[in-house]
Amino acid sequence: MAFLADALDRVKPSATIAVSQKARELKAKGRDVIGLGAGEPDFDTPDNIKQAAVEAIARGETKYTPVAGIQPLREAIARKFKRENNLDYTAAQTIVGTGGKQVLFNAFMATLNPGDEVVIPAPYWVSYPEMVAICGGTPVFVEAGIESNFKLTPEALDKAITPKTKWFIFNSPSNPTGAAYTRAEVKALTDVLLRHPHVWVMTDDMYEHLVYGDFTFTTPAEVEPALYERTLTINGVSKAYAMTGWRIGYAGGPLNLIKAMDMIQGQQTSGACSIAQWAAVEALDGTQDFIPKNREIFQRRRDLVVSMLNQANGLECPTPEGAFYVYPSCQGLIGRKTEGGKVIATDEDFVSELLEAEGVAVVHGSAFGLGPNFRISYATSEALLEEACARIQRFCASLRA
Repeated sequence: MAFLADALDRVKPSATIAVSQKARELKAKGRDVIGLGAGEPDFDTPDNIKQAAVEAIARGETKYTPVAGIQPLREAIARKFKRENNLDYTAAQTIVGTGGKQVLFNAFMATLNPGDEVVIPAPYWVSYPEMVAICGGTPVFVEAGIESNFKLTPEALDKAITPKTKWFIFNSPSNPTGAAYTRAEVKALTDVLLRHPHVWVMTDDMYEHLVYGDFTFTTPAEVEPALYERTLTINGVSKAYAMTGWRIGYAGGPLNLIKAMDMIQGQQTSGACSIAQWAAVEALDGTQDFIPKNREIFQRRRDLVVSMLNQANGLECPTPEGAFYVYPSCQGLIGRKTEGGKVIATDEDFVSELLEAEGVAVVHGSAFGLGPNFRISYATSEALLEEACARIQRFCASLRA
C-alpha cells in the first residue's frame, strides 16, 4: 500500500518557486545570475507599516487571534472594499488568511466536491489548477492567447461553462501576463455569468493598485452588483504594500461562505500572525502616498523591458496594462539552434538554454498553461533589467536556423 496520498499524483510543484531556487543555487556556485522569476516587489515595506508592527509588539499583541482575523483588520478591510471598490461588506463578511494562497485554498476546500469544475483562463497563475486538483475539483482551461491580448473572450467563457461548473477564476491584472480587463471587458464577462446562475466568481485582485497610464481597475461584483451574492473578492497586502513576507491575504463574500472558510481555517492554521495583522491595519488605513510613486517606477521598468524585448530577434512582447510581469512569445525562435547545436523545440528549452548561456532566469510559459512564451518579473532595478534584456537580445541573436 502506498504511503503518500493519491492527491499528490494530481499536483505539480510550483515552476516559479523552482526557477527562483535554481537561480539561488547557481548564484551560490559563483555564477553571475539575474533572477527575473520571483513575483515579489523589490521595494521595502513602508516605514509607517513597520512602525505599526513594532508598536503592536510593544503593546503585547502577541497572543492567538480570532481565526478569521482581528476585528480592527476586518473592519479596515470592509472600509477598503467600500472606499476603493464600492463594495458593501460587513466585517463579518470578511476573512483574513496567511497570504492570498490560503484564502483561495480555503474557498476551494469549502465548496468543491469531486467532479465540480472550475473554469480557469490560460495562461494562469501556477497555483490555481493545483489547488483545485488537491481539493478534488476539475480544472477546465480556456485559452486566452496573444491575439486577444491574453484576455478571455465572453464567447470562450460561455462555451467553457457546463452544468458541473462551480467557479470561474478571474485574475486582473493577471499573473503571469500583466493583462488587465477594462470595465467594458469585465461587463462582457459578467453578462455571460448572469446567464449561468449556478456559477460563482472567485476574483483575485492582488495586483489591483499596479495599473498603468490612465487604466482604471474594476472588479466583477462592482461592475455587476447582481453577482454580489455569488462572488468571493480576494485581495491582500503583499504586492501594493511590499509585504510579501508578512503573509496577509483577505477576502469579502457571502456570509455562509465566509463562515465555512472560517471553520476550515480553524482546523488548519487558526488565525494569521498577530503582528502582521496589526501591520496590515496600518497598510489599509494609513497613508497610501507611496503607491503612486511605486507605480511610476514599475511603469518605467515595464516600458524599458517591453521596448528592449521587442528589439530582440524572434521575440514579440505585448505591453501589459498592469502587475509587474511581461509575457513575451518566443514562437519566432522555435526550431532554431544554439551555438552548441541544441535545438530550441519548446519554451522550456528556450529558458533553460538562456539560463545556461547568459545567466538570466525566467519562467517558461507552458508552466502557466500557454506557450511558447516566458514570464519576466520586472520587480527589480532598471540597471539589472537593462543588463538582463541585453543578455536576452544577445542570446536570441546567437540562435541560428
